[in-house]
Amino acid sequence: MSNEMGIFEVMYNCRAMRRLDTREVEEEKLMKLIDAANQAPSGSNMQSARWIIARGAEVKQRLADLNRKGVEGYIGNQIQNPGSLPHQNKDKRSRMVDAVVWQMEHMHEIPALIVACMDFGAEVTPAMRAGGNGSIWPGIQNLLLAARAMGLGAAPTTLALMDTDAVAEALSLPNTMAAYCLIPVGYPLGNFGPVTRKPLEEITRFDQWS
Repeated sequence: MSNEMGIFEVMYNCRAMRRLDTREVEEEKLMKLIDAANQAPSGSNMQSARWIIARGAEVKQRLADLNRKGVEGYIGNQIQNPGSLPHQNKDKRSRMVDAVVWQMEHMHEIPALIVACMDFGAEVTPAMRAGGNGSIWPGIQNLLLAARAMGLGAAPTTLALMDTDAVAEALSLPNTMAAYCLIPVGYPLGNFGPVTRKPLEEITRFDQWS
């Protein structure tokens, strides 16, 4: 009998895991994540997604510094007062912000930082970058689901990639490539559990919205 998680069990329990152990993740597992990402569809089947696994201390530190800049600019005023949302009370939101800050402080120690990129074969324009979203995010989601099925923690972030020139320099990207998402991967320090989402009746309509 197989002990592998079913697809729905994976999806319903794919909680963002930001607190990760420093223990090295085996290369074969990292490559299995990329292989899973590579199975996703892409526009016109161009298969232009590219994946960089940052494991070296220098590159990870540069990405961690960029992430700190992005996090402080985005949630700086929420660190002490995270507030609440209709679907997320202040206590839960505070725990989420705490996890984001923990990740910011420890990102350079996380064993693998995977950067999802696209290679367009020509100098990237804003229109090309925007159009690439539909071809890279399915692969990112595949990677996240595969990580959960393998017992690895992961959580996507774009905050580290706001300064595109600095990211390109840190990763030695040619001008034909754009970075879309950074995914820290490691063995989780916390426990997996079910995600909490808005009820279907709130987010779904048939035929027309109103």
